Amino acid sequence: MKVGLFGIGLDTYWPQFEGLLERLEGYQQQIAEKMEGFGAEVINVGLVDAPQVARDKAEILKKEDVDLLFLYVSTYALSSTVLPVVQKLKCPTIILNIQPVAAIDYESFNKLGDRGVMTGEWLAHCQACSVPELANVFNRSGIDYEFVTGYLDEQAVWEEIQDWIDAAKVAKIMANNRLGVLGHYYCGMLDVYSDLTKQAAAFGTHIEIVEMCEVKKYRDAVTDAEIESKILEFRNTFEVIDTCEQTELVRAAKTSIALDKLVANHNLGSMAYYYEGETANEYENIVTSVIAGNTLLTGKNIPVAGEYEIKNAQAMKILDAFGVGGSFSEFYAMDFNDDIVMLGHDGPAHFAIAEGNVQLVPLPVYHGKPGKGLSIQMTVKHGPVTLLSVVEGKDEVFLLVAEGESVPGPVLQIGNTNSRYRFSIGVRAFMNEWSKQGPSHHCAIGVGYIANKIEKLGKLLNLRVVRVC
Repeated sequence: MKVGLFGIGLDTYWPQFEGLLERLEGYQQQIAEKMEGFGAEVINVGLVDAPQVARDKAEILKKEDVDLLFLYVSTYALSSTVLPVVQKLKCPTIILNIQPVAAIDYESFNKLGDRGVMTGEWLAHCQACSVPELANVFNRSGIDYEFVTGYLDEQAVWEEIQDWIDAAKVAKIMANNRLGVLGHYYCGMLDVYSDLTKQAAAFGTHIEIVEMCEVKKYRDAVTDAEIESKILEFRNTFEVIDTCEQTELVRAAKTSIALDKLVANHNLGSMAYYYEGETANEYENIVTSVIAGNTLLTGKNIPVAGEYEIKNAQAMKILDAFGVGGSFSEFYAMDFNDDIVMLGHDGPAHFAIAEGNVQLVPLPVYHGKPGKGLSIQMTVKHGPVTLLSVVEGKDEVFLLVAEGESVPGPVLQIGNTNSRYRFSIGVRAFMNEWSKQGPSHHCAIGVGYIANKIEKLGKLLNLRVVRVC
């Protein structure tokens, strides 16, 4: 991902104050190097200090097709030297109001004696002067922007810049993602039904409709050697419970191999699936053996949502792109004694964020669904978590987020993913406030606190973000 960086200053100052330009360029270089450490390719075009320079630098940044623009206020600068760059690029802009230090050393400063030298020293710390001017001009020009305010050695500044870069990476991943939809909706789950056009418009995602007959074609062609290799992968990734029958392992392995080929053939980065048909039809044999394979895909950064939950496949992909997992979940029960809520699902799961072993277990029945087969039993890693739902409201797509904690304690040993979650506002208020936003009954769960990153992603995508806690 490419980010653009340009500093702003005033050419009138350079002959007046010896060394000022070089000093400010040094600060800008520090910023560029730090950004590169966050995994971005930084197109640093240096300082813009006059309107014509602004146009020249804008051309360079435009040709580089940067995804995000950082505007470093190095000292006071005229807004006429800034506006041409931002107008030309028309990409999200972050204004860096970053001083060299937390505060001027007033005693040393006032001992300099020479008021000319003192003025040059002040100008090296004069970042705040331009900030209202830039905001005024951007507001009147209809240009969106955000601020990062602080000083060079401040950890919070770099965390915020990294959040912006991470959010821009995720926005690009979503825009380039190919989401496969396989099968059809679970009949009657009205909350799950989604508008594919709205999803494509909101995230830039391409949605590829894929067919069960293609999966069957790949499955029918599976070799014994492929089956043996896939079962070995099951055993290396999961704790395969002794009661898993060999016939079920073979059935799940064949389906997993077919799903891998489907994903590869269509270059899918995520998927949503569900199927029901006449009892004991060929496709039912496939869909009742998908959980192990789809869990493998999910843990390999190709998140898969069951019940044709396209919105939740999007939420899972967002969390996965942030590197925090994104496990398919729904609300299971509330425990008012411990003030927690349990969430889980019969699969797929994100095995990379499990607490302890991920078990592959037999299920005699998939509740509410046809058939029987293998399922995943695991708990999300204990500690901070972030819940995310992509919501289709009456008039918009928006992001719903909450931070909580996965906590130890008894869970339901029913062959499903199952975890206990505690929230700062308590289980009653959380359930009420989350549900009032009108999400589907599914959500994605990732490890760590990343609500701040998701809020920045929402700004980059022009999507509203509702944070419950």
